[in-house]
Amino acid sequence: MMLHTPLLAAIGTQEIVLILLAVLLLFGGKKIPELMGGLGKGIKEFKNGKDGVEKPD
Repeated sequence: MMLHTPLLAAIGTQEIVLILLAVLLLFGGKKIPELMGGLGKGIKEFKNGKDGVEKPD
């Protein structure tokens, strides 16, 4: 039997808290802002690259 629920709907508040605690333990409090800054820069570069691509006629 296959479930037809989206993955995010199956994740509750407790699971999100556990994931965030695991990330905090793995990377430490000082490293997380650096990781988020790098992620933000990557997303910004991706959007700029996507907008810079010319659409075929």
